Amino acid sequence: MARAPSPAPQPAAPVLLVCGDDEFAIKRRARQVWDDWTAELGGMDHEILDAAAGNAGEALTALGRLREALQTLPFFGSAKAVWFQGCNFLGEDRTASSAPVTEALAGLADDLKTFRWDGVRLLVSAIRPDRRRSLYKTLEKIGSVESFAALSGEDRDWPVRAEAEAVRILREAGREIDRDALADLVSRVGPDLRQLAQETTKLILYTEGQDRIRQADVEAVTTRQKQARAFALAEALGDRNLPALLRTLDEELWEIRNGRDRKKSEIGLLYGLISKVRTLLLLREMFAAGLIRPVSDFNRFKAQFDQVPPGALPADRRFNPLAGHPFVLFKASQQADNYTTPELVRAMGTLLEANRQLVSSGLDEAMVLQRALVGIVGTGRRRGPAAAEARAPRGRRGP
Repeated sequence: MARAPSPAPQPAAPVLLVCGDDEFAIKRRARQVWDDWTAELGGMDHEILDAAAGNAGEALTALGRLREALQTLPFFGSAKAVWFQGCNFLGEDRTASSAPVTEALAGLADDLKTFRWDGVRLLVSAIRPDRRRSLYKTLEKIGSVESFAALSGEDRDWPVRAEAEAVRILREAGREIDRDALADLVSRVGPDLRQLAQETTKLILYTEGQDRIRQADVEAVTTRQKQARAFALAEALGDRNLPALLRTLDEELWEIRNGRDRKKSEIGLLYGLISKVRTLLLLREMFAAGLIRPVSDFNRFKAQFDQVPPGALPADRRFNPLAGHPFVLFKASQQADNYTTPELVRAMGTLLEANRQLVSSGLDEAMVLQRALVGIVGTGRRRGPAAAEARAPRGRRGP
């Protein structure tokens, strides 16, 4: 007896969930999909529904509007797209966990499984959804899910992703940017794509009429964000910029004495400076040994570190540059040529003496730190990363 032919597979529902914890990337991707869908479908019947809810009642109202939009046929019989925009009750907060909302989400999930998607598309954008919820599982099963994780300072590749995003925005505006300016922009903003987009837009407006952005432009209009400010004192020391160093020290001490940041202390500032000098000293030794060479591009620098034999460096993490974040080391590599090795050795002694004075003497903390920093930086001239690259050892060439 001949077997009956298998039923034709049903086409995947035109459903997309764009989600994650990177709100900026979610909004950008969802807007891109929406613009593509509406341009492809044409017509005037598409609906954008605000899915942000502050309580259970607002969430139930939003879900009711979604049901209504899906059931309402296009006026002229053409295709229709619905965007459930910025849904914030698919996670684990109080609104999402309320019994009425949980029940409504489960009911919607059941309805979507049997819904006839002829001529209808659904786009859902949501912040931090719970993957265990029935609605998430249903959207994943009947359609597709795109997830966007926010950048974190713990991610070793965040500078690469941030640089790529800045370059994309600039090129869309017809701008190019110097390598040192790009590195400075990313270090000032940190791993925050939303803030990076805002600061990049400021640069575009500031450089109206010119096609290339220089480091001076970045310094003129870019605001240092919180994460960047945390390293500003050490960065000024690395740059051998005495006015910026003393100005930043005053700002840090003001925050400490006025209780603006309870995690900071004078001894904590000192330990940060000691760590910076140690990193500069270790990098100079690596340059001298030919293990790496200074370069002006982060990707090339990171590639060199990936090729350093593990046994070539100390096992103790305090004295192993590879244990640090690659971007922090990259910035330090551009500053290492601002000091000679004997100067850095003396700087370590100066900071250790400052440590003794802070712990065991009654001297004013500001005076101790100011005296130490002036003694380290002196009136030495900065020699930028370009000069460092030109004088790099020739024994080992990086990529």
